[in-house]
This record gives sequence, C-alpha cells and structure tokens, in this order.
Amino acid sequence: MAEGRVLGHLFLIHDMSFIEKRSKETKWYVFMFFILLGIVISALTVIIAQWSWRGWIGAMRTLLTGEGIFRPSEMTSEEVKPLVKDLRTLIKELQVNQHIRDESLISWTPKVLKEILNKELSGDEVIIVSNREPYIHNRTKEGDVEVRHPASGLVTALEPVMKTCSGTWIAHGSGNADREFVDEKDRLRVPLEDPKYRLRRVWLTEEEEEGYYYGFSNEGLWPLCHIAHTRPVFRSQDWEQYVRVNKKFAEVVLSEARSKDPVILIQDYHFALLPKLIRDKLPDAIIITFWHIPWPNPEAFGICPWREEILEGLLGSTIVGFHIQFHCNNFIETVDRLLECRIDKEHSTISFLEKMTAVKAYPISIEWPPYWLNLCKPIQECSNKIRSLHGLSYRSVVGLGIERLDYTKGIIERFLAVEKLLDLHPEWIGKFSFIQIAAPSRSRIETYQHFQTEVRKVAERINEKFNVTQNPPIILKIEHHEPSQIFEYYRGSDLCFVSSLHDGMNLVAKEFVSARNDEQGVLILSHFTGASRELPEAIIVNPYDIDQCADALHTALSMHPFEQRERMRSMRTYIQEYNVFRWAGRMLIDASRVRQRNRILRRLETMAIRRGEKEFWRANIDDALFHSRWTPKT
Repeated sequence: MAEGRVLGHLFLIHDMSFIEKRSKETKWYVFMFFILLGIVISALTVIIAQWSWRGWIGAMRTLLTGEGIFRPSEMTSEEVKPLVKDLRTLIKELQVNQHIRDESLISWTPKVLKEILNKELSGDEVIIVSNREPYIHNRTKEGDVEVRHPASGLVTALEPVMKTCSGTWIAHGSGNADREFVDEKDRLRVPLEDPKYRLRRVWLTEEEEEGYYYGFSNEGLWPLCHIAHTRPVFRSQDWEQYVRVNKKFAEVVLSEARSKDPVILIQDYHFALLPKLIRDKLPDAIIITFWHIPWPNPEAFGICPWREEILEGLLGSTIVGFHIQFHCNNFIETVDRLLECRIDKEHSTISFLEKMTAVKAYPISIEWPPYWLNLCKPIQECSNKIRSLHGLSYRSVVGLGIERLDYTKGIIERFLAVEKLLDLHPEWIGKFSFIQIAAPSRSRIETYQHFQTEVRKVAERINEKFNVTQNPPIILKIEHHEPSQIFEYYRGSDLCFVSSLHDGMNLVAKEFVSARNDEQGVLILSHFTGASRELPEAIIVNPYDIDQCADALHTALSMHPFEQRERMRSMRTYIQEYNVFRWAGRMLIDASRVRQRNRILRRLETMAIRRGEKEFWRANIDDALFHSRWTPKT
C-alpha cells in the first residue's frame, strides 16, 4: 500500500495435508507396535510354559533315572530298569486317570463308574461286605416264598453300584428260605430278573446272631455312636460273638478273593475288626471301610470296653470313610487320644504300626435317575391311591414319615409336633393327616420293643384327643413296604418330615426329593442329619424343639407352589450331580491311587532293603508319591 492506494494482495498458502498423513501413519505404527508386543508376549509365555514343562519333565526324568535319590556310582542300570518301567507305567496311568476324572465331572453315571473300574482299577472285581443282604427269601405262612428288599439306606445306596460294577456282595443270609436258593458254594446271581452280580450268603448260628448283631452291634455300638440318650450295653459274651463273626466273614472274603490285591468295600459298624483280619492275610488288598453311622467324640467312644481293639481293627483299612468331615474329625481325635500313632491332619492320614490309613468324607447319596421312579404312576394317581387306601378325603393334605422303627429317628417327637400344630392351628384338624411308615426293626431287643409300644400309645392318644371321623391326625403303619410302594407315597404326599435325633446322612430325604419330578412338595429336615448340610433348601429344624417343628409343619402346609418349586428344583439339581455313582467313584479313584502307590513303594522298599537304605527311601519317596497325589479332589 502506498499513499493510500492498494498496490496488490499477498496470499500465503500452506499445505497441511502432511499432518493428517503423518497422524494416520502414527496410528498405524502404534497399532502395529501393540500387535507385535502381543505376539512377543505370547511367544514369551509359550517359551516360559515350555521351559516349565521341560523342567517338570526333567524332574520326572531325574526321578526315573534315580538322580538325587540314588548314588549312580553305587547303583547299576540293571537295578534301576524295573523301577523306571513301573514309574513310566504309573505316569501313563495318571494321564489316563486325569482324563477320566475331567470327563466324569460333567455327569456321574453308571457308564462313567464302569470306565473308572475298567481303567483305574483295570476291571478288577469289587467285593462288598455288609451285614444286610440286598435280597431276602422268606417263606410265608401259606408256604409261598417271597423276595423282599430290606428297608435299609445301605442297600438303597449300594445296589445301583453293584449292578454297575459286577463283583461279589457278601452278606448275612437272614431269610428263612435263603438256603433254598443258593448253589453248593452259597452263592446266587442277583437281581433275579436280570442278574448283574453275585451274592454270597454267610450263615450265622442263633447264638452268633444274638451276640454279634442284636447284642454288641445294636445294643452297644449303635447307641454309643448315636446321641439319642439311650445307654449302650456292653457284655463280654456279646463281644466274643462279635469277634467270632468278624473272623467268619474274613474267611469268606479270603475264599472269594481272586487276587492278592482285591478292592474290598466293608460296610458299617458290624465289621469294625474285619479290616485288620483281612489285612493280616492279604497285605496288598485295598480295603475301604465306610462307617454309615455317626462317629462320637473321644469321651463318648471311650465308654466302650474294647475301644482299642475296634480302632486297631479299623486302622487295618486303606481308607476309612464317613458321611461328613465332622465325623472324620471325631475319629481322628479318638485315635489320637487312645492309640500311639502318627497323625497328619493336613492330609487326614493316620500312620499306625507302619501302615497308612486315610480318613475321608464321602457323602453318600442315591441313584440318579431313581430306578423306581420310572415304574411309578403319575403324581395325581399316586395321590389318589394313598388317600383311598387310608380312607382319606381326596382334598386332604398328607404328611409323610418313612424309616425303620428306631429310637434315633425322632418318630415320637414328630408326632408331638403334629399335635402341637393342631393345637396352635385348629383349622388343620380334619384336613391334615400324617402317615408314618415304620418298618419293624430289631424287635428282639427289649429297647426296641418298649419303643414300639410307646410309639403306638402316643399315636393313639393324639388321635383320641382330636377325635375326627375322617382324616385322623396320625396314621401309623408298622409294616414292611417295598421300594415301589414307598415311591408312591413320596409322590402322593404333600410333605415329608425327617426328624432324626442323630443320623449319619439319611437317604429318605434324598429319595423324597428325587421322586418329585413335578417339583412340588416340601421337605422338613432335622439339623442333626448329614443331609441337612447338603440340602439347605429344606426347612431345617431342631427335632427336640416341638414348637419349632410345629411352625415348620404350618409353613410347609401353607407354602406357595412357586416357592415349593424353587426349593425342590435346587435340591434335585444337587442330588442329580452328587449321586451314588459319584460317591462310589470317588472312593474307587482313591483306592486306585493308593494301589498304584503301594505297588511302587513295594518295589522301592525291596531295592532299599537290599541296599540297607530303607529309611532313606521313605524320606525321599513316600511323601512325593503319597501326599502329592493322595488328597482327592471333589
């Protein structure tokens, strides 16, 4: 601009596209950087994993070659070769076993259990020992022979396992016609309609049965282990018969065993001495003793005059199993108090007389799906049938109690709760009836005779008190019922009341839940059952608190169908997963582990003894092969 005149215009033009270009390039480089970083990190992870794996393999190779355990200069390769072969076989078996366990976690079925037997136990035949047999042949007054299934939770649990596993079930032949249906070796194939396994019957004299079963087992050990305020009775003559019968069963087990290391499942308190008797003759046997009833605290168990002999007998087992951890703890404390032994509480093992026994909790359960459920009628038909059978109106509400006639089951407390319910809520009089099915049990014992009389008197008194012409408060059926009949009662009732004063598990609670595929019905469950820890969706009660039980009955009778469905669905899901095949499978897996360990340790000890280094072997090998693999995973 000059003298006010514009001479021209200046335009500055700058190309900024390079900024956008460089920004895009920067983003691309950053993106590629993170991709490369991810690749590098992944590669490092893989390399580290490979190094770790190779380190583990190297450690195993060190074990296989004996480095760090053997002194190579003093051990020839010929001595190591048998051990190397055994350990290599073990590693392969463990890989197969892990695969089986991973697969079996999906669903425990008979097929899965059979796979465990075939692969983990190499198809070995399983031997079960129990006092009660699964099939009883009795001749009636008319001369006919009837086959009965005993009212026993033990039989309910073990029957499906034996049908799957095959093998031999050794039991007392208690039926008056049992001898007519066995071969020359006292065996028969069962079930009769579709044989799956072999039943070996053992015969007892009347004196043996009186002392061993009615005397020491059921007047001594049964009340001792159950906190039901019944004084145990111990007689020296009963103990003598108990010892004699345990020895008799040991002889039968030895005669039935086909190998030096069979898997033997001993059931319940009738055979506390049997594990040691078998161990003395078959040191390589895998012996699992399952104690189906509670184990008391050390002070209570100390009442038994033969407490040390019983503990020593049980410690002949490879594994001692209980329903819940609380009973395991009581057992370990009892052993610690009464015997000189070494206890590893971290791994729940007891070392006694150079023999290791594991103490584990295996909550028992039932078959899933229940066999009898498929044979039962629809819910409504079952409901109508049981009401018609007992002269009840079809609109009446029905409660149910099912068990053996035993003072530990809380039957009288249950009746008193029904009475209290009707006192507090009279609107239920004539509308609610409680059916109590109580299978006769141990009727030769005076305590049980008195208890049966008392149960009858309480039921009659309550019925007379409310005096209704239809739908009486209590219907008492002291008679045996077949499983198919029991399931009809489960399906046709509105609630099931399990009021045990002390119980190891109680399978009635689980059976009732399994029978209700309509997802209706209410379970009232005693706090003093093992099942209460697994089925918290039930209405949990203290059977000694009659007011609380009466309130629970009222709650159950008033519960909305939606809430019933939610509770029942949750319990059914749990029982489906934690069924009897899982119970048996876990024990058999543990048995397989112990058998593998024992086989290798026998070889190691043989070599160590030859070299005079037994203690050195124990210090370096036992923990590595036992504790690192023993603790079972649920």
